[in-house]
Amino acid sequence: MELKGRKQAFFSSLILLLIHLCPSCSEHKKVKNYTSLNADEVHVGVILDMRSWAGKISNSCISMAISDFYALNTHYKTRLVLHSRDSKGDPLRALTTVLNLMQNVDLQAIIWTEMTPTGAHILAEIGSKAKIPVISLYATLPSSLTSYSIQIDQDDEASQSQAKGIADLIRVFKWKHVILIYEDNTWGSDNIIPYLFDSLHDNDIDIARRITISMSSNPDDQVIEKLSMLKSSETKVFVVHISHALASHLFLNAKKQAMMSKGYSWIVTASTMNFLHSMDSSVVESSMQGVLGFKRYVPASKQLRNFTLKWKREMYLNNQNAEVSELDVHGILAYDTVWALAKASEKLKTEISNETCYYKQILNSRFTGLSGDFQLINGKLTSSRAFEIVNVIGKTVKIVGFWTPTTRITKEMNSSVFINKMDNISSSSPNGELEAIIWPGGSVAIPVGSGKINKLRVGVPVNGHIEFVHVVRDPQSVNATIIVEGFCVDVFKAAIESLTFEVPYEFIPFEDPNGRMAGSYNDLIDQVYFQKFDAVVGETTITANRSLYVDFTLPYTDMGIGMIVPTDRNNNMWIFLKPLKPNLWLTTAALFVLTGFVVWIIERPINDEFQGSRAHQFGMIFWYSFSTLVFSQREKLLSNWSKFVVIVWLFVVLILTSSYTATLTSMLTVQQIKLASRDNIGSQLGSFVPGALSNLNFKDSRLKKYNSAEEFANALSKGSKNGGISAIIDEIPYIKAFLGKYSADYTMIGPNYTTTSGFGFVFQKGSPLVHDISRAIAKLREEGTLRKIEIEWFNDQQSSFMHVDSTSNNPSSLSLTNFGGLFLITGISSTLALVAFLVSSIHKKTILLKKWRIEENSTSL
Repeated sequence: MELKGRKQAFFSSLILLLIHLCPSCSEHKKVKNYTSLNADEVHVGVILDMRSWAGKISNSCISMAISDFYALNTHYKTRLVLHSRDSKGDPLRALTTVLNLMQNVDLQAIIWTEMTPTGAHILAEIGSKAKIPVISLYATLPSSLTSYSIQIDQDDEASQSQAKGIADLIRVFKWKHVILIYEDNTWGSDNIIPYLFDSLHDNDIDIARRITISMSSNPDDQVIEKLSMLKSSETKVFVVHISHALASHLFLNAKKQAMMSKGYSWIVTASTMNFLHSMDSSVVESSMQGVLGFKRYVPASKQLRNFTLKWKREMYLNNQNAEVSELDVHGILAYDTVWALAKASEKLKTEISNETCYYKQILNSRFTGLSGDFQLINGKLTSSRAFEIVNVIGKTVKIVGFWTPTTRITKEMNSSVFINKMDNISSSSPNGELEAIIWPGGSVAIPVGSGKINKLRVGVPVNGHIEFVHVVRDPQSVNATIIVEGFCVDVFKAAIESLTFEVPYEFIPFEDPNGRMAGSYNDLIDQVYFQKFDAVVGETTITANRSLYVDFTLPYTDMGIGMIVPTDRNNNMWIFLKPLKPNLWLTTAALFVLTGFVVWIIERPINDEFQGSRAHQFGMIFWYSFSTLVFSQREKLLSNWSKFVVIVWLFVVLILTSSYTATLTSMLTVQQIKLASRDNIGSQLGSFVPGALSNLNFKDSRLKKYNSAEEFANALSKGSKNGGISAIIDEIPYIKAFLGKYSADYTMIGPNYTTTSGFGFVFQKGSPLVHDISRAIAKLREEGTLRKIEIEWFNDQQSSFMHVDSTSNNPSSLSLTNFGGLFLITGISSTLALVAFLVSSIHKKTILLKKWRIEENSTSL
């Protein structure tokens, strides 16, 4: 602090000295201003740091701007004459150079490309005194200095927009705490920082710590000290607002401190990203990989594309031994600034001049340049409010998205999508509206953001069903390492791995000193409520009462309870009669006879095959109708009425035979159970089944409780008459686990009483992981991963938690009611055909009788 005070005192003294000297210089300028501008040449001083790539880029762009402008405007009477000077990165040398130029050259404007805010402030004071416009390309000028000062760097509104963009980006990744690092000078603290404070606060983002660093004589020592202090912090998200020169020191030392590794997040402002190509490429490649940043957006245009190609060619010719850098936004702004000065100079030739005219002409500049619309308001360039969101990869950056005040964060410019939630976050970018991001350490998973990531304490039951959770200790390890496996454990691990951020965890057995379960499942869940565990993984059933104290994820098993019975295949020799009820058998037989009779009645008068002895005709009635069962009738029908009857009847026969086959097949393959009112039923010890069955008229005296699958199988093999049980009623997951072992001898039947909500993972109330794990479970279910894990543990493709048949009762026999409509159709059809045939026959006989009588009367006459 003492050193900082001395520096400020030194520069304050220097300002007073220069202001004292400037009046004479000012008076000298008053004489020269008018006459100079009436001449063809307009002298402009340009102060550059030619040691840096930023200075070289700006110098080349300024030179090309002069040549391009006057090549296009050959008729102009004025010419800008540039007086470029190399400051060698020394602010005091730069100021001295400016004073020398003012004494020896009739300067009309000064372009200042230095980044030092103190030097820019002093020069602004000098320009105001000498009435010479000072254009600052990089450094931010104080708002109080409006006279003769022009700021090309981003204005207040752009700074405010960038602050909102950073807050939006942090909110998208659900980071709640950040560490703010900014440069210890007026540029660092007065530029974007106040807006950043407000934006973060508005989005409920806490600034865990604020760290300032300065570009001192030995910045590395200061940076190492601050980083060592931050390394122990739990917050691992850093927002950095420093110059690109200081950024090199920061990230080099952050790399050495292992703070550019997996789990860390770095977001830098445009003050660094705009000059990334000016930084040492080896520093960028080795120490800044995975950094996110904001970069001023420059709209693409054909003019800009052509200029970029031309600029690269010029840079290569002038710097053949150096790696050609990329054109940065400040080089483009330098180009447009020279065009603005050249246009203002020409306009001034045709207007009445006074001592402030040139400055006013510059302020009135309006044109479309390489950077877009060039317009100055209150001495500041109206910067674009849009920013590129970039990711440092290799030696350069990749654009992963954009931010604008209207659309906020989008994947493409002019998109109307606004990221405001994380409901469908991908593994490395939110909502699919950002390109894939490579984070520090080469990770594609979004860092958690909270620093010293505390491991999730996950309680697991012991001495339970080993298919679900099995806790063993490795005897070969020194500390008896705990190994936890099982279906529930694998589902939990798969859900954690599918998250887009890291969640370290450890399994802690819920056991007493003897290695047995330290209580019931309710006691285990209570440990989450008392915050001794962060979560529980096991056969934890979701219930309304438990949900009052803890949060459950979505169930990863089926909901409800079912029943297991011994396999009982029906061996009845008369089972082939069961598909149809007696009334249906009798009705069907009657219709067979009716159909045969109707066909015989119609065909007998005209068809020889239906004639003959009475026994033959009687047999034909039954033969023809019953042969339609196998569609083997060979008799040719001659009457259309009989053909109509047979067509309808064949349709009925087809339906009957298909239904009979399907029902008989079901009866031969589906297992059945008939529980008597006195049969015993088994359930899981400590299960919720007795309470769930209280509303289903099951008496407690019939329920017997067991603790293992072996005990269940033994009790079922005995049966109720021998002191065992006739069935098991339990939750679906336990039933499927049992069938995984004994599927050959037992089966599950319905109905499936949906009175429980399945198994879910337990978390503390309000835990943000509940939503994320639930979404992960849903994703695992959709992708089939949950199904694969189940098959791996239970070895039964049909015992699926996700595909439970809720009803597998004995198929009921078919009754007359099922085919009433069909029989009605065939009965009506046969009756109509018979009536039509009889009416037709009677009509024909009546006609014949009349003819016979007429002929008989004629003969008698």
